[in-house]
Amino acid sequence: MIAEHFPVLVVILPLVTAPICVMLRHGGRAWLLATIVTWASFALAIALLRQVMDTGAISYLLGDWAAPWGIEYRIDQLSAFIILIVTAIGSVMMVFAPKSVTAEIPGDRVYLFYTMYLLTFAGLLGMAATGDAFNLFVFLEISSLSTYVLISLGKERRALTAAYRYLVLGTLGATFYIIGVGMMYQMTGTLNMADLAVRLPAVAETKTILVAVGFLTVGIGLKMGLFPLHLWLPNAYTYAPSVVTAFLAATATKVAVYVLLRIYYTFFGAGIFEGLPVSNLLLALGIIAALGMSAVAIFQDNAKRLLAYSSVAQLGYIVIGISLVTATGAMASILHLFNHALIKGSLFLVLACVFYRIGSTKVDDMAGLGKSMPFTMAAFVLAGFSLIGIPLTTGFISKWFLINAALEKGWWIVAVVVVAATLMAVIYFWKVIEAVYFRPRPDGALVVTEVPALMLVPLWVLAGANIYFGTNTNLSVGTARRAAEILLGGGG
Repeated sequence: MIAEHFPVLVVILPLVTAPICVMLRHGGRAWLLATIVTWASFALAIALLRQVMDTGAISYLLGDWAAPWGIEYRIDQLSAFIILIVTAIGSVMMVFAPKSVTAEIPGDRVYLFYTMYLLTFAGLLGMAATGDAFNLFVFLEISSLSTYVLISLGKERRALTAAYRYLVLGTLGATFYIIGVGMMYQMTGTLNMADLAVRLPAVAETKTILVAVGFLTVGIGLKMGLFPLHLWLPNAYTYAPSVVTAFLAATATKVAVYVLLRIYYTFFGAGIFEGLPVSNLLLALGIIAALGMSAVAIFQDNAKRLLAYSSVAQLGYIVIGISLVTATGAMASILHLFNHALIKGSLFLVLACVFYRIGSTKVDDMAGLGKSMPFTMAAFVLAGFSLIGIPLTTGFISKWFLINAALEKGWWIVAVVVVAATLMAVIYFWKVIEAVYFRPRPDGALVVTEVPALMLVPLWVLAGANIYFGTNTNLSVGTARRAAEILLGGGG
């Protein structure tokens, strides 16, 4: 039955379609093909999540080679949830993309955008689906290399500089990761994640493995934009084409966090936090990111850069949840992966609409847009409420669980940090709202109208999801809780 091959089809479909977009060499046809493929992948992701929830983890052996000798794709609660996030966001972005892409990317390069988009999409899905540590590195490189090209397609020359900086730091991150994997292989003789989980405890206290933990943490920390390894992220988000920024902010860093969760909880197990001061380090970095990057965001005059620093701060919340080493903390982190994808996807799509109309995302240039673009800016307000954590929004749910996790462990200072960072989010969010709703359009400015429905509908799908999943938490909270329990139980 074809359903047996869903774990590999969800990765293979976009991967084999990308070269076809090159052969088409036509933006419109490439968009149509990419849209069909991303939505097909979304349907597969839904089926996979349902199957995992009904029957447990899925093991798919490539080439009929038995694990751990052959490459295994392994889909459990967590990986199925991540695959759902990536495919859902990627599908909505494709509906939004054509007008925004045409406005920001030269016509003769539009087909290249869809090619690189599908490669990034496939790489991210492969990272979530694979059960092999080296295979994960391969997909990491596929997604990274195509991401560098996507960022470089931005209109400003500074997009090239941003892409180059990300290339250098991303290459360092990949190198650190593969060195860590090599050290683990040297000590265990296996690359299969489930097999690593069995063999690593026997050598967990050796210097080789301890050094490997450091290499893996730094490598993935660079990829996810973990403070202070985030230097590539603000410029990449600011100068990349708007759809690229929205897609990367909602998916790429989330998949990197997923890999970090796999390293700590699947490869090594929760016991790694007892043998090394990993939790203390993550806690310190998370607190500095949540407070420091929120403070930096307040002083930004470009809304895309403001949201970029906000993303680093939000990653701080996720890292804090991981550092608690409890089921509730892990659940809060996994839940915030989902919620933050909806939040930042919505906010950056709003800025894509703004750039489409006025050619700028500077806060001062957005003055008066509340009247000119009422539906677009209403979506910004709604997603902003979720970013802050107003009740009945997704942002409130994950922050609530994070605070509860901190109080369960008696770390009241962490709860104070989360509240303080939230108050700082109010400040930088209000900075944009004040310009949009309480300042008039500058004299002589172009007359601005609302964006087309093809852009508004996907924007409001994501913005509305912030309310839907803030009031109906069965899928998000239920899946995150089960995934956290499996991780803490040492399962894969």
